[in-house]
Amino acid sequence: QVQLVESGGGLVQAGGSLRLSCAASGRTFSPYAVGWFRQAPGKEREFVASIMWNEGTTYYGDSVKGRFSISRNRVANTLYLQMNSLKPEDTALYYCAAQTVVAVPADPKRVDYWGQGTQVTISS
Repeated sequence: QVQLVESGGGLVQAGGSLRLSCAASGRTFSPYAVGWFRQAPGKEREFVASIMWNEGTTYYGDSVKGRFSISRNRVANTLYLQMNSLKPEDTALYYCAAQTVVAVPADPKRVDYWGQGTQVTISS
């Protein structure tokens, strides 16, 4: 079984930055892709960004393109999300995710493993 543990969330002012981390542990970790989703109260879970674990190809949701950057360290089994120019609408619970199916990694229905989430709150 794979465990994903997020860290790095917090409260920052609009325009600020945060860096989220996600550490993977458990059996041999070799997903097809890993990524981040977020969910605000009363809203559906939204795709934020993902990266193909071996190839490194990245994907971004339209609302974060140009502001967020995803990366991974395959040796450390860790995923990162650098978030810059944060806006109040970025406020949400951010989830780390891992997918094993070979498909574009942007659909929460394809996620096999989820972290517990880390709260990001942006004040105006």
